[in-house]
Amino acid sequence: MAANPCGRTRRRMSTEERKEQLLSVGARLFAQHPYDDVWVERVAEIAGVSRGLLYHYFPTKREFFAAVVRRESERMLTLTEAVPGLSFQEQINTGLDAFLTHVEQHASGFRTFHRAEAAGDPTVRAVHKEYLAGVEEQILEALAVDPSAVDPPRDPRALRLAVRGWLAFMVAVCLEWLDEPGPSREQVRELCARALMGALAPAP
Repeated sequence: MAANPCGRTRRRMSTEERKEQLLSVGARLFAQHPYDDVWVERVAEIAGVSRGLLYHYFPTKREFFAAVVRRESERMLTLTEAVPGLSFQEQINTGLDAFLTHVEQHASGFRTFHRAEAAGDPTVRAVHKEYLAGVEEQILEALAVDPSAVDPPRDPRALRLAVRGWLAFMVAVCLEWLDEPGPSREQVRELCARALMGALAPAP
């Protein structure tokens, strides 16, 4: 325990608490600024730790960024979890609202993450793959609860392929939306929701 200038004792943070603090600072900075404009020294300064300690936890800036994105991805999967009692269409609309709000609030980080993944960064690509797999499972689980959303039923393999294709579509739409804003969030949500239902529908 360390004392602060006012004489009160300040509890020393555990390793996990310190990492969480650093990731929270990183999430805020990457959300507001392009990747190259975020300095590790600034993250350490805001968190009140040495640069050496940050590098002890995260050896490179890219690994720190990947850890920030993994934390945000896990948080997003929690926000978009299925809500009992809602139809599949309602689940999709609710999940898209949460996702698009996050995209708006973390525009720089969203761009950086997906551009790094497209460039083949192996660390970021692994996080990207984990997140999309999580979203894919959420959609298929919501569909399993409300199978009437796709009538007649389709082969599970075809449904999984359709969901994967739609996820790539949604990411491309969001990147365009951030670069050329115009449509409202509600319009983008409707576009993505209709595209998913179209992808899931059996071919005529």
